[in-house]
Amino acid sequence: MRVLTIIPTYNELESLPITLGRLRAAVPASDVLVVDDNSPDGTGQLADSIAAEDNQVHVLHRKGKEGLGAAYIAGFKWGLAAGYDVLVEMDADGSHQPEQLPQLLDAVDQGADLAMGSRWVRGGSVVNWPLYRQAISRIGSTYSRIMLGVNIKDVTGGYRAFRRTTLEKLNLDQVESVGYGFQVDLAWRVAKMDLKIVECPITFVERELGASKMSGHIVVEAMINVTKWGLTARWNKLTGKTPVGSRS
Repeated sequence: MRVLTIIPTYNELESLPITLGRLRAAVPASDVLVVDDNSPDGTGQLADSIAAEDNQVHVLHRKGKEGLGAAYIAGFKWGLAAGYDVLVEMDADGSHQPEQLPQLLDAVDQGADLAMGSRWVRGGSVVNWPLYRQAISRIGSTYSRIMLGVNIKDVTGGYRAFRRTTLEKLNLDQVESVGYGFQVDLAWRVAKMDLKIVECPITFVERELGASKMSGHIVVEAMINVTKWGLTARWNKLTGKTPVGSRS
């Protein structure tokens, strides 16, 4: 399988070279696409210098900070056009341990359409997270799972490996969600197509360098969207309506 690991960046000058080094050591066969949102700290230029020394590292520069979801969509489209078989989502800050990527790739190799790194299945865990962060994540996943009717323990998690055929079945141009809500949105879309989703236990490690991009606004926005999606889906089911772009 040709694997592309997509790493969105915004002001990750300290973390990016460490994460890239670990990834290249852990899964040397994987190509890498750094999607930089015009980081003012020079992350994009650093990525260019690394790519100049390593022909398996590529850089996609975007005009500005437009959100995690938009960055991943741009990365997916780049990877699909380049003919990759598996496209991976990975954070730049080291919270998604590159050494655990092989288990996600194994799950795809064994038939999963989407392999998800999960903190909340047996064997999964978090390191250096305060209790309130754990509570927000658990409550967010539980609420999303109930509202959307999906059987995914860690629906908000962002460490994922997509089979290219899975992404090809999604209408990426219809995905407008960002941040926290983007991960829920994509998982829900895959689940609605009755594709095979496998959750692999991971150890999520809080970043040691740089600043977190998570904010209360992003969480609130995601929960509002999840509520809207869930209620709309229930209404459509009651009225017999089929949303545009969905399977009948």
